[in-house]
Amino acid sequence: MRKLVYYIASTLDGFIAGPDNSDPTGPDGFWPIPEDYIQHLIAEYPETLPAPARAALSITADGTHFDTVLEGRRSYEIGLKAGLTNAYPHLRHLVFSRTLTESPDPDVELIADDPAATVRELKQQEGKDIWLVGGAELAGALYSEIDALIVKLSPMTIGSGIPLFSHKAVFEPRTWELTDHTVLKSGAAFLTYARRTPTA
Repeated sequence: MRKLVYYIASTLDGFIAGPDNSDPTGPDGFWPIPEDYIQHLIAEYPETLPAPARAALSITADGTHFDTVLEGRRSYEIGLKAGLTNAYPHLRHLVFSRTLTESPDPDVELIADDPAATVRELKQQEGKDIWLVGGAELAGALYSEIDALIVKLSPMTIGSGIPLFSHKAVFEPRTWELTDHTVLKSGAAFLTYARRTPTA
């Protein structure tokens, strides 16, 4: 069965963006992107690079991890502000929103239904794993459905900002098993965790 994977960049203090929720890796962003980080993405996760980056880097590889990407409205609007109606045209792209009534792109599916129920349906379909790109509110709504975490841990702190999960997430402590890790010379670490199955 397909898995829902929260593949996300985080600071050491657990934030995925600054307080204003703008793109931390954009032209005015604060998040450094070292060369070895980019090369690791190209080699291991090419499908997670947005279309402009793929074009600039001449990337055509489909990738081996994901064929579907899920995004919340606020996260999606970061791309819209940059002029991108679909940052991931090479993937099936679903955006969860109850306020957007018409998709800005024919290949972006708007979903107003319950995210958890939608994900449970997606898991039953054939295909590669499902990438939860963010943001924090959607991750909070899908907390109980996340099967794996891939945290791109940046060697920086920012003090405050948007956390991995919104404060609306349920209080449900769970443990995760570290199944893979890569530490780059620049200091970034790619940490892969699988959700532990509770024992009776």
